[in-house]
Amino acid sequence: MTRIKMEADATPARSRPPRAIDTQAPQALPQVPAYADTLDDGQFATTLARGLEILRCFTPQDTLLGNKDLALRTGLPKPTVSRLTYTLSRLGYLRAGPRQRKYQLGSAVLSLSYPLLASISLRQLARPAMNALADTIGGSVSMGIRDRLNVVYIETSRSRLPAAPQFSDVGLAHPMAGTSIGRAYLAACDTSERNAILNEIRVKTPEQYARYADALRRSFDDYDRLGFCVCYDYTLPGIYGVGAPMKRRVNGEIVVFNCVVSCLSTRRARMEKDIGPQLTAMLAMLETTLSRAEFTQD
Repeated sequence: MTRIKMEADATPARSRPPRAIDTQAPQALPQVPAYADTLDDGQFATTLARGLEILRCFTPQDTLLGNKDLALRTGLPKPTVSRLTYTLSRLGYLRAGPRQRKYQLGSAVLSLSYPLLASISLRQLARPAMNALADTIGGSVSMGIRDRLNVVYIETSRSRLPAAPQFSDVGLAHPMAGTSIGRAYLAACDTSERNAILNEIRVKTPEQYARYADALRRSFDDYDRLGFCVCYDYTLPGIYGVGAPMKRRVNGEIVVFNCVVSCLSTRRARMEKDIGPQLTAMLAMLETTLSRAEFTQD
């Protein structure tokens, strides 16, 4: 495998005291718009971008948000937010929550996302193998693609064991820096793409970068050595994970998989010696199946 290198941070994260894991949703603060670097682009529809940013403010932790909340999260003026939420409500992308001054996502958002899922036939192909592996390891197995600085799950299987972690569901987004599936995505990128993403993490989420810089380097070493990334310092507490990418792109996307288990029922040695190799074996099987399918179509 090609050796993966990561630029050293000017202030190594190892010298900083460890940070406690915060499981609460972060406080909403004004943000630099994700489209800030396009403001001089005459073809860029800023109003559309603002409306989409409103929709992205809703999370599993924050399902009900008012105009004031949305203004804080986007940095947009309240009158602008009010017009956007009114328009999105009329179109079905937002609807009034139990409290009339709050909004929640509408069903039109779900209708938008399904055609994307339906176009990724790998989901159906991989599902039986993912189900079997999840039961074998007593955890979850998920498939994801990139969404900005996150990896979003597009397919997931969970073990039926009561002790299996319940942190997986289609549509959940996990930060690249603090998860095995995110680090596997970075490991699969070419050097220029990976460095660009790492720099974006460093600029836009400096606390995440400081916390995980050393762990990212170790994960890249793991990928060189083992063919998968191991994560013992997950963003979410109480779980271990391994992640690996498909060798081929699917519909032009890097597709990555992970296995997640409870750290209370799994020793670290099992991650490298058992669960990681089982994940890479599953991916090798899927690669072979895809190649045969393409050959049959030709």
